[in-house]
Amino acid sequence: MNHAVAGTAPTAPETDDQRTVLALTNVTKTYPGTPPVHAIRGVDLDIRSGELVAIVGPSGSGKSTLLHVIGTLDRATSGTVSVAGYDVDNLNDKQLSSLRSRHIGFVFQQFFLLAGETALDNVADGLLYTGMALGDRRLLAEQALSQVGLSHRMSHEATKLSGGERQRVAIARALIGSPDIILADEPTGNLDSQSGKDVVRLIEDLNANGTTIVVITHDHEIASRFPRRVSLLDGGVVEDTRMIGSGGFR
Repeated sequence: MNHAVAGTAPTAPETDDQRTVLALTNVTKTYPGTPPVHAIRGVDLDIRSGELVAIVGPSGSGKSTLLHVIGTLDRATSGTVSVAGYDVDNLNDKQLSSLRSRHIGFVFQQFFLLAGETALDNVADGLLYTGMALGDRRLLAEQALSQVGLSHRMSHEATKLSGGERQRVAIARALIGSPDIILADEPTGNLDSQSGKDVVRLIEDLNANGTTIVVITHDHEIASRFPRRVSLLDGGVVEDTRMIGSGGFR
């Protein structure tokens, strides 16, 4: 689903099913200091509609910084970042917020659910700043929770859900706006091994139904399951491999 970003007049994105939804060209990110920290070094990366990609690397490899740049939470020092056909460098902060809310879904390791709210309203909050009526947001939240297998837990408060269920709620919240791409940052990091495997399978199932997903992980076992693996080291891409077949948990 494509939405306009308020106040911009970009070139229309491609309309084919394999359009590029994310493109980075010679992107760098440097933090000032003595000496300066070069967190990302000349990264070129493109993600096409329908892909499932693992960005993998050890601690300090630049994964988190790259996630923030890809997700427009931070601006690159140099290079070009394009999301859903929009050049991020041409957008002001308000327009970037609009871009994020309409085109990018986020899933984080920590869930970030409101403890006193039900699963339904936690997901509905994903559209809180769109101006959509509460009833309409809850209807879409019901559909998203059904997608992640939680139809029977909609009325439960977040504190009454297991860790695996809370991560499914977070995934449903990312799905609710039908974004062009979902960015998942260590989505199994706070889960026991079985819940982690279940979440990985859910990610694979969502992708099989057309959702474009990028997973940031240090876990090579998870990365090896996905059709494409991008390896980072010292802020640069050292390998970009499309896998044939998968192994692992099943």
